[in-house]
Amino acid sequence: MLKLENIGITFNPGTSDENIALKNINLEIHKGDFITVIGSNGAGKSTLYNVISGTLQPSCGHIFLNSQEITKQPEYKRAAYIGRIFQNPLLGTAGKMSLADNMMICSKKGWKGLKISLTKKKKEEFREKLKQLNMGLEERLNDNVEQFSGGQRQALTLLMTVLSTPEILLLDEHTAALDPTNAAIVMELTKKFAQENNLTVMMVTHNMQQALDYGNRLLMMDGGEIIMDIKDSEKQKLTLQDLADRFKQIKNHQIISDKMILQ
Repeated sequence: MLKLENIGITFNPGTSDENIALKNINLEIHKGDFITVIGSNGAGKSTLYNVISGTLQPSCGHIFLNSQEITKQPEYKRAAYIGRIFQNPLLGTAGKMSLADNMMICSKKGWKGLKISLTKKKKEEFREKLKQLNMGLEERLNDNVEQFSGGQRQALTLLMTVLSTPEILLLDEHTAALDPTNAAIVMELTKKFAQENNLTVMMVTHNMQQALDYGNRLLMMDGGEIIMDIKDSEKQKLTLQDLADRFKQIKNHQIISDKMILQ
């Protein structure tokens, strides 16, 4: 579904500050893949997301979606079919607006058509969708979203993004800012929505155990490269020690951050 061919990106080329952020990225993502992405800080994970979403243009290479090249397509156009959820739970919703208005924006895929009245039927539709979160938000349609907790807002962001039916969903450490209880709730919702809607998902995480527990495929990045791409049954057999040992074999040193193992 999504194909990256020989993608590279270099910041400040030809200067003393030159930084090769991505090099020789070749990646094919298939419909229904749930890919976890790990790597230490500076490995290139966020840069890869920025290239896929159109925030950054690659210095070389090509990007295809459903066989159509989108390498030069701007971010605002890709936003129609690429959903992205960030670490900060406040970014995905409009805090000064009611939950009902946030849901209306989602249902209209933007501001266009928002003036259509919020009918009784529409409210009931929103309530039914919100019940999936099991947070009681279906009874708070008139409350401004800024009144909700971080966990509630991130769960709401996830629901709204799924309802917008993206071709691919990019999760950028979307539970990292949440307490353990809310992080677990949002992760279970992520798994549920992915399975029920046959979503194609990429999830960056620093939590190696989480990377092993979720999805059908695991990528490890280091130094702007994909150094592991582990799939299906092979991934299911992996342990944390296996990952650490493979990294050491490839890079000839230990995984830089113990946090990746200890989380």
